[in-house]
Amino acid sequence: MTLSDLLPSPLLTVLAFVAVIGPLVFIHELGHYLVARWCGVKAEVFSIGFGPELVGWNDRRGTRWRIAALPLGGYVKFMGDMNAASQTDTSWLTLPPEERAQSFPAKPLWQKAAIVAAGPAINLIFAVLLLGGLATVRGEPVSEPVIGRIAAGSAAQAAGLQPGDRIVSIMGRSIDSFGDISNIVSLRPGEVLPYVVERDGRTFARDIAAGTRIETDRFGNIYRLGQLGVASNMVTWRKVSVIEAPLVGYRHAVQITVSALDGMGQIITGRRSVKELGGPLKIADISGQAAAMGPESFIFLMALISINLGFINLLPIPMLDGGHLLFYGIEAIQRRPVSARVQDFAYRSGLALLLTMMIMVTFNDLGSFGLWKSLSGLIG
Repeated sequence: MTLSDLLPSPLLTVLAFVAVIGPLVFIHELGHYLVARWCGVKAEVFSIGFGPELVGWNDRRGTRWRIAALPLGGYVKFMGDMNAASQTDTSWLTLPPEERAQSFPAKPLWQKAAIVAAGPAINLIFAVLLLGGLATVRGEPVSEPVIGRIAAGSAAQAAGLQPGDRIVSIMGRSIDSFGDISNIVSLRPGEVLPYVVERDGRTFARDIAAGTRIETDRFGNIYRLGQLGVASNMVTWRKVSVIEAPLVGYRHAVQITVSALDGMGQIITGRRSVKELGGPLKIADISGQAAAMGPESFIFLMALISINLGFINLLPIPMLDGGHLLFYGIEAIQRRPVSARVQDFAYRSGLALLLTMMIMVTFNDLGSFGLWKSLSGLIG
């Protein structure tokens, strides 16, 4: 069997991408919509995707529901909004009193902030439910952070660790299970990290640099991972009840979020290459791979992307939800809205930043597919 036999078909890749992004965008925008309705704000447009409308209809409240050609996001345009970015249309002040009362700009600051925050919040809640559901189906691995075996020539052996040692913390983060070790170390190949280890009832500190493992998955993707070189003697799987599932899902979501923040911090500080950032094409590729691996992998990927979608939208960048929340925070402090001129400049800058990032990650995606190497070979 060759690698090409394992790769998902283009049709499966496209369908899997739509099956991941479509529901997550809908859920995100639904969060905005439902809280807005609760606050008495009228939604004029609910759009999944951007660009030309493919399918659309009007409901009895006058909201235009539409599915657009470019499924890379979505928006809810409320009464009083000038555009999909929710910039305020000053003409809302000229509306009749009843309509003006249903406009987004007319609402108290806390309601506007709640409407904006609801999108990322519901993405995070949805991820918790997905991860909790997975835990109820397959159980949860349980292993004490006690070293059972040490690989010869590994970073752990070089640091003098021994079987029976208990890893108490890494980088000041408490280690509660063996999986916590991998979550931290795998993201930091070659980095010197501070450990606290317990041996025979006594604790000691040690700085250890993890080794590097190059891993290639069944689809040919190559990963550079940190490796301590230790293994657990016993891993058991415990059943997770439906009642406990949200708590387990929340714990796993926090672990994924911390890992995402770690990765972002490493890219910002230059410890990881910006080439590791992926965009829509890479998400589509991974979606197809996850679908080919089975429903559990696909659901886990959906949870992962939902967390990232919620997190990215909370970044304080104008055009994103986090940018709106930043403006509301400034307004709450200075007791007056940020000037229209400053907002307009910020939105333009935010749009330029987002477009630049989109171009960069698309460039990375095409590079990961080998396009640039192929072109250089043709030119050479």
